[in-house]
Amino acid sequence: MVSRHLILIAVLSLWCGELFAQPRPSNPEAGPVYLDPADADEDFAVQGEYVGWQRSGRSYRRVRRAGLQVIALGEGQFSATGYRGGLPGDGWIGGDRQLFDGARAGEVVELTGDGYQLVADGQTARMTDANGETAGEYQKVHRVSPTLGALPPPGAVVLFRGEDIGQFERAAVTADGLLQSGTQTTHAFGSFRMHAEFLLPYKPQGRGQDRGNSGFYLQGRYEVQVLDTFGLEGVENHCGALYKTRRPDVNMCFPPLSWQTYDIDFTPARFDSDGNKVSDMRISVWHNGVPIHANAVIPNKTGAGLPEGPNPLPMKLQDHSNPVMYRNIWLIDRSSAPSLGD
Repeated sequence: MVSRHLILIAVLSLWCGELFAQPRPSNPEAGPVYLDPADADEDFAVQGEYVGWQRSGRSYRRVRRAGLQVIALGEGQFSATGYRGGLPGDGWIGGDRQLFDGARAGEVVELTGDGYQLVADGQTARMTDANGETAGEYQKVHRVSPTLGALPPPGAVVLFRGEDIGQFERAAVTADGLLQSGTQTTHAFGSFRMHAEFLLPYKPQGRGQDRGNSGFYLQGRYEVQVLDTFGLEGVENHCGALYKTRRPDVNMCFPPLSWQTYDIDFTPARFDSDGNKVSDMRISVWHNGVPIHANAVIPNKTGAGLPEGPNPLPMKLQDHSNPVMYRNIWLIDRSSAPSLGD
């Protein structure tokens, strides 16, 4: 038992050392990073979500609702994803997505794919077929999470709401009251229901894990990924995933510089008095109000998380050299004791 505690202390020391180290400089090859839409490049105005209609086949009698996500890739390059039925979480029927690639052409963006051409100007988008006939029309929309700005109920533990940073260790707050990544809670929590809001930077030339990367490390063990994967498939290391363990049921990532929400229902793994695990961690996550994990069973720690154990640990907001911002974080603590089995 002593050796187990010593190992845990050593691991915690290494983890905290990494957590509180000076943030690593951003990758210079990843291009500019924007935190305010007013400062963003001209491509930012075209990036975003569009909703409208799309013709099915050549007949206008077979018109259906459709969604479109346009993604800025830097220096005038773009991709786009089309969804039959509407946007993810708002009508998309699932199945194959339409994929487009293209570039800026003067005041508009032209993209091609799946036998169609798209032209988007930041307010509207128009799809044409190989004969130049209109196959779809879209209007830009700006979705807002239905839980954005949710107030903590009586008895909730308020972790951060713009002023008091006493619930986080070595926290850094911007001039406009936003919590920066690279901190952890001062207290440990077992089972809880949490609300949190985050803002991804606009980093058009960033790719993969270098595009607005952070994460909620629940108990320091299980990471719910935070990443700009707007318009992508939504796999095991994308936004909303239990990192490298379980992909979200739907990719609900909004465009960067849009405030987003996680509502997380967390039940830790349980252990008997001898330290043997008797049940796995369970988690439900709503991303921007849409369920992406429903009482999912997670069999082990994720990624670089700490080893599982009966003792509750603090929650970490991962620093991954990207300026991800947080606000309005609170939770309902549903357990005040270690997660021991009966």
